[in-house]
Amino acid sequence: MKEFILLICLLQAGFLFSQQLTYKPINPAFGGDTFNYQWLLSSANAQNDFKEEGLNRDEESDLEDFSSNLNRQLLNQLERSLLTNQIGDGELEPGTFSFGSLEVEVYDSLEGLVVNILDTNTGEQTQIIIPN
Repeated sequence: MKEFILLICLLQAGFLFSQQLTYKPINPAFGGDTFNYQWLLSSANAQNDFKEEGLNRDEESDLEDFSSNLNRQLLNQLERSLLTNQIGDGELEPGTFSFGSLEVEVYDSLEGLVVNILDTNTGEQTQIIIPN
């Protein structure tokens, strides 16, 4: 009886099939199909609960928009005049300059020419280094 069960098990083993398991990446960044990119992006955007807290143009009135554009244009004009006056001979002169609430300090260092910009109203600072 035991031999009969063993014989049946051996005969059925020939009818069993198996296959090799392979990994195929989905994300195009890791070798997946590039056509999956749009699907992955839309899936990520659908799950995104965060809202951007940047400037919303719809909330600005026409007067505020005009005022900010005018301020930008004035600052750009001041910047151009500063650079034209300073770079007349091809080099930016060291010194401290004041434009409304902006303090601009220019000096030489081992790294190159350093330009520090400070907004005295908010305390924000920016540093630009022009390498030698």
